[in-house]
Formats: sequence, structure tokens, C-alpha cells
Amino acid sequence: MTGTFEDQGLPPEYFEAGAPSFVDFLRVHSPDLLPVNRLPERELTMELPHGTTILALTYPGGVMMAGDRRATQGNRIAYRELDKVARGDEYSAVAFAGTVGLAMEMVRLFQVELEHYEKMESAPLSLPGKARRLGAVVQANLGAALQGLAVVPMLAGYDPGEGVGRIYGYDITGAPQEARRFHADGSGSPWAQGALKKLYRDDLTEREAAAVCVHALYDAADDDSATGGPDRTRRIYPTIAVVDADGFRLLPEDEIQGIVEEVVEGRYDRPDGPVAPLR
Repeated sequence: MTGTFEDQGLPPEYFEAGAPSFVDFLRVHSPDLLPVNRLPERELTMELPHGTTILALTYPGGVMMAGDRRATQGNRIAYRELDKVARGDEYSAVAFAGTVGLAMEMVRLFQVELEHYEKMESAPLSLPGKARRLGAVVQANLGAALQGLAVVPMLAGYDPGEGVGRIYGYDITGAPQEARRFHADGSGSPWAQGALKKLYRDDLTEREAAAVCVHALYDAADDDSATGGPDRTRRIYPTIAVVDADGFRLLPEDEIQGIVEEVVEGRYDRPDGPVAPLR
């Protein structure tokens, strides 16, 4: 193939050195691709699939993020196997609660944003920088959120400079707020947050942290019909991701299954879950 890139159909602006933000690039050259510029002409009356409960917690040497697998559409189950936890980049994970279609698009846009920045700057963004970039993506969806199509993400990442995991939560305006130790969002978050408060310790091992996540999602599903608990008959288990010094990874399904079996067996003796010691 010969000729310039322009001869092959790419416009000149694609080859100009500009800002390292892919969102800003779209805002200038293809604003119609941003969610804020694709709002419906009138308020939607139909029910759309919504993802529900997500959570994260830190432990020595890393951070863990988890989500249930259910999406609801009004009073019915839309999806049973939705993955709400995804890789942001090598040292971050992102999860979402809210309107599923927009949320998945926002996650992809955030992933491209991080990749674009690293290519432009030859260095990855800092974790606080990633939190601000995700906030900008959320803010671009504000118009849709005000029409009922809200998306609330969560960012968890490992800070190589400090050697610790960090968690950021958001509201629909995109303001990032760092959460200490743990955080939960979505329709089942009040019960998940309560379980995290009860079971969290500063010295959790990775496996213990995963068990705490499963307990928290179990409690959320116990009281919130929009949150899906572990489905052992269909072998559908929560999604759990770890970010540490070795980077992002998803826990294998067989490992999660083993933790789920232990949690469920324990619930036969204590249906409301383990009791935290009084100190």
C-alpha cells in the first residue's frame, strides 16, 4: 500500500500532536460520539437494564474489587451473567452500577483514554490522574443521568509509588472521592457497606478479602432483589478482581467457587452471616 495516510482516508487532525486526552480529542473532532451528545429527544418511559451492586476493599499489598452478576429491567431480571468489573489498565480496575449500555460504553472509553494518554506521553497516568479522567467521562454523561440514565462507576488501583491500593467512588456529576479501606455502590450498597464495616480488618489476606467480598454481596442480595447472590445451580459466581504489584488479574472461577461454597455452608449455621467481635 502506497501514499500518505490522508490518501487512505484519514483526515490530517488524526496526525497532529495534541492533548493526551482522548475525550478532549472526541470533543473537538467527533463530539457526536460522546454520550452527552446522543441524548433522546424526549424523556424515556421504557425500562432499561441496570447493573446493581459493586464494592471494593484494600488489603496489605493491594486492592480487591467485586460485583454481583445481575442486571434488572424494572421488576424482572434482564441478565444473570453480567460482568460489572473490568480492567482499566495494568494497575487499575473499574466497575459500574447503573444503565448497562451506557456504562459499558463509558468503561471502553475510559480504557481508550488511559491507553491514549500512555501512547502520547510515553508514561502511564498516576492513579489520582486516572480517577480524574474517569470523572471527566462520567461528567460527559450528566445530561443522560438527569434523564434517568445514570451510571455510577468505581475505580480501584494500585499505587506503585506508595505500594498501596486505593479506591475512588463517584456521584453522577463525576466528582471523584477517595474511600478509605472499602466502598460499595449500587442498589444493594447499604447492605454491602454494612457487611464490609462488620468484617473488614487491616490485616486481611487475599483469600480472606475475597471471602469478605462474597459475604458483602450475599448480604446485599439477601435484602435487595436487584442484587444477584451466588447461583450455585447455574454456577454463576461474583466477579472478583485483584490489583497489586503484579498488576490486574481476575480471580479464577474455581477459586471463587470454593470461597462461595464456604460462605454458603457457614450461612446454614448463621443465616445472617458471621458476627464481628466486640472490642
